[in-house]
Amino acid sequence: MARRAVVPALLSLALLAACTPAPPSTGDAPGATPESTGAGDASASPAGAFLAALASHCGQAFAGRVVADQPAPPAGQPDPFAGKALVMHVRGCDQPRQGLRIPFHVGEDRSRTWVLTRTPDGLRLEHDHRHEDGSPDAVTMYGGDSRAPGTAARQEFPVGASSVAMFQAAGLQASLRNTWAMEIEPGRRFRYELSRPDGRLFQVDFDLSTPVEPPPAPWGAGTP
Repeated sequence: MARRAVVPALLSLALLAACTPAPPSTGDAPGATPESTGAGDASASPAGAFLAALASHCGQAFAGRVVADQPAPPAGQPDPFAGKALVMHVRGCDQPRQGLRIPFHVGEDRSRTWVLTRTPDGLRLEHDHRHEDGSPDAVTMYGGDSRAPGTAARQEFPVGASSVAMFQAAGLQASLRNTWAMEIEPGRRFRYELSRPDGRLFQVDFDLSTPVEPPPAPWGAGTP
């Protein structure tokens, strides 16, 4: 009788085990992080932190000055930046975690806008160039993807393949080895930089500590 009683007891234990809920799963693979699974704060990556730092100045405009322009323009060639007010304006802030638009005004010339967009691996920088009537320039939306991983303070953008093809078609051979960079110290300084291996270096610094009156919208704002 004792052995017969064991069987019902074992069956009862098995049924209880089957009905006991398993511990909740996080759904994370071994070694997964909130960034790799799509959870958590998107600004945790260097690219995300850089974009968030820039977005903290959304809607504001800042005055700048050229701090490097090497080599100097040839004698007799006009310098498009000399004696002009240089102003950046942080716009396109509807979805700041996905991207921003930063018009760069040179005096009354409102043709230039830097376009920053998040990518799966970092950021993309493009240069939107427009004519005064809003139509796109023949050479526009050029740039490249960030060189991973970058930092929260500096991101570099080597020229992309499609931009190389655009420059070649336009006969802009010097631009085929462009690298652009941006740096930010929130509340202090923003830098835009263009460099080439041949020694070309152009940098503009903007004073983020003192906002200025926002300029008019850039040419072509809201135009495809």
